Amino acid sequence: MIQLILALTAGAIGFILARNFVRRRLRFVDAVHSPFAPLIAGVTAAVIASPIALLPLVSLGCALAFGIGTGLGTASGARVLRSRDPLRRQLPP
Repeated sequence: MIQLILALTAGAIGFILARNFVRRRLRFVDAVHSPFAPLIAGVTAAVIASPIALLPLVSLGCALAFGIGTGLGTASGARVLRSRDPLRRQLPP
């Protein structure tokens, strides 16, 4: 039961931190609007958090939940940025 609560908390923390980071720091970076940005952010966060799974109460599920939360938070932050700027124009290729 404690591991489930830790995994849900890790996912929520990853979501909140990633969404706020994208909204505050990456608002002028075009790469965050790429469809691969949430995937890259989620996999990177899960890999970085995986050594924490060596702790007694923390499992690999916590690292995966953190990665999923980070990916979803990145996608959510990018979506908020796109919706705030309706006149956002992209240069033609």
